[in-house]
Amino acid sequence: AEGRVMPDLYKKAHVTHVLIILNILVFILEEMLGGSENFAVAVRLGVFYPPYILERHEWYRLITSMFMHFGAEHLGSNMISLFVIGPYVEHMLGRISYIFVYLFSGLSGNLLTLLVETISGDMSFSAGASGALCGLVGVFIILIIFKMIRGSFPGKNIALAIICILAPGIGNSSINLTAHIGGLIGGMLTSAVVLAVRKLVAAAKRG
Repeated sequence: AEGRVMPDLYKKAHVTHVLIILNILVFILEEMLGGSENFAVAVRLGVFYPPYILERHEWYRLITSMFMHFGAEHLGSNMISLFVIGPYVEHMLGRISYIFVYLFSGLSGNLLTLLVETISGDMSFSAGASGALCGLVGVFIILIIFKMIRGSFPGKNIALAIICILAPGIGNSSINLTAHIGGLIGGMLTSAVVLAVRKLVAAAKRG
């Protein structure tokens, strides 16, 4: 039975499919406009950069940068991560809550980065879905705490996702680890709120 459940889970992960397609389309657009590692293109499409956000008030960059990637390896590793753990989180939380947690996690990662880089004065360009993906990993931590893991625990999937998220950063000091931490915290907080509200609603209906 478990063997049939997992394929169904991936087939029904429509939000995850849309997110992957959206990231790929943005990457194709980057390449068409001059290259995904071209900073002029990155700035044009909404890369994260504190001075532009704070001085020009281009707050949209907190969101647009989540769907941009620097190079095929960056995109590929993140999309593999999203594919292996996204469907499970989508199944556990439901589509609307999943979208909310994904976006809030990415936003949390960028906001923490904005704070840290503003304080340190060390400003840098950054982009990618890693913050949002770390948020999805955070969801599993909360699911364990809430004892809500259904069926077999997808430990191998989580391990693969973490490896893919961190692999591009090995030996690369330019990787934004702050966004990873912020995303993890954001995912844990939002999923905890979502699950706590559900428990309260369920208890109210029973009572």
